[in-house]
Amino acid sequence: MSFSLYLLKGQKALVTGGSSGIGEAIVRALAKAGASVAINYHSHPENADNILDDIKADKGEAIAIQADVSKEDEVQAMFSQMYKQFGTIDILVNNAGLQKDAPFLEMTLQQWNTVIGINLTGYFLCAREAAKEFVRRGVKPDISSAAGKIIFISSVHEVIPWAGHVNYAASKGGINMMMRSIAQELAPQKIRVNSIAPGAIKTDINKSAWSTPEAEAKLLTLIPQKRVGEPEDIGKVAAWLASDDSDYINGATIFVDGGMTLYPGFATGG
Repeated sequence: MSFSLYLLKGQKALVTGGSSGIGEAIVRALAKAGASVAINYHSHPENADNILDDIKADKGEAIAIQADVSKEDEVQAMFSQMYKQFGTIDILVNNAGLQKDAPFLEMTLQQWNTVIGINLTGYFLCAREAAKEFVRRGVKPDISSAAGKIIFISSVHEVIPWAGHVNYAASKGGINMMMRSIAQELAPQKIRVNSIAPGAIKTDINKSAWSTPEAEAKLLTLIPQKRVGEPEDIGKVAAWLASDDSDYINGATIFVDGGMTLYPGFATGG
């Protein structure tokens, strides 16, 4: 899937956790489609700076903003900084996320709260700030047929239970119902809210699951399409979902997982 330079021309986007992995791929795809992009990062500013340099070298526009999305004051400051640079926001991609894995009986309250704070509360805080601006500004027909677009990056684990990762799976299940409820509430204001649920994607967070031939072979038993996804697979879908080409999609989760949610263990009868 390739995108015209003009698909998102004139639009202003914010991608949380945008300095690496899936977030980086989304940033690059939105910029390639013509959007001006604010790259949120928590640490390692050099990663964000490298992406900035690449976008600017390609005649695009981008800025980098540090913030912990689980903290309300930092989220509000991030949006203020974006508005100072870009004037408004048209697209929010809630992507920042992490894992703090442990067996359920050994999981600490800190591990639970940290994951819920970033993966779920952070999405709430950012979506609320973006929606306030969408409602204030309304639709600008020369920019988009929607007043604004919010995309949540979820996971196949919003529907697939994951023992040993209870906090992570709970956060992703929560994203599903939060997304759908926000979409229902904000649709009359011409605000579109959707999710992308990746399956196994080659990023550093799960490198041990695909970095050796043995590990990848084991992982592929869970993927009917028999390949591990690339971050670009998610970036392309995000750019399309942010565009008017998907204008009638609202409150939906798009699974980008090579068929992982097809329960491949049942392919031979279970």
